[in-house]
Amino acid sequence: MSAFFDNIPMLLIIAGFAAGFIDSIAGGGGLITVPALLLAGLSPVESLGTNKLQSLFGSTSATIAYAQKGHVNLKKQLPSAFMSFLGAVAGALLAGFLPGDVLRAFLPVLLIAIALYFALKPNMGDIDRAHRMTPFLFGLAIVPLIGFYDGVFGPGAGSFFMLSFVSLAGYGLLKATAHTKLLNLASNLGGFATFAFLGVINWKVGLCMGVAQFIGARVGAGLAMKNGAKIIKPLLVIVCLALATKLLLDPSNPIRLWLATLL
Repeated sequence: MSAFFDNIPMLLIIAGFAAGFIDSIAGGGGLITVPALLLAGLSPVESLGTNKLQSLFGSTSATIAYAQKGHVNLKKQLPSAFMSFLGAVAGALLAGFLPGDVLRAFLPVLLIAIALYFALKPNMGDIDRAHRMTPFLFGLAIVPLIGFYDGVFGPGAGSFFMLSFVSLAGYGLLKATAHTKLLNLASNLGGFATFAFLGVINWKVGLCMGVAQFIGARVGAGLAMKNGAKIIKPLLVIVCLALATKLLLDPSNPIRLWLATLL
């Protein structure tokens, strides 16, 4: 068994654990793992494919943890999870034909808006509120749309699920977090299946990171269930702002290029 882990940089193992921990609470684990995979020498497309493999372990671990404590009914969520899966498959297949620059330009703005929403909205806690959309319509329209985005681009998908559950479905933060994980698992599975079909996954690296992800997600989910909104809200705000900052600092980001032309 030890030979299997040979030549796997410790950086990737640590990144997998940290991503699983953060992702199980607030999403945004790809903010850690994708740059780590690139630093380890994987190509961009192989990094994305391998990231989907290892993230499956984290989202599965978190989903199981929340379900075992009764925070999510997996059977009731299966239709929505299926829609998330289909959306991600469609997004991954069409990724090469869609304007990625448009997504990279608007995503930081959307993430900052999400951070401000959760930071400034009063009475944001674990108590459910009145929903603005029926569960059927939510699963039919919103879920596959976010799944599609996860397949096309990916960063921030968990935050978008969280925002939708809180603002449209009326869920409290802990319940929204628990339900987000199953849908994120389904969209990860859809993206993973597509990347596996295309043959762009480093299986050894992905599986090693996946073990660390599984453990990290278990620890993070336990902490979230113990502390609820007290830890979910600030970490969600921090992750959204960190992801937005990372995207804005990317030299290829259209917003930076546009500002450079003005200056």
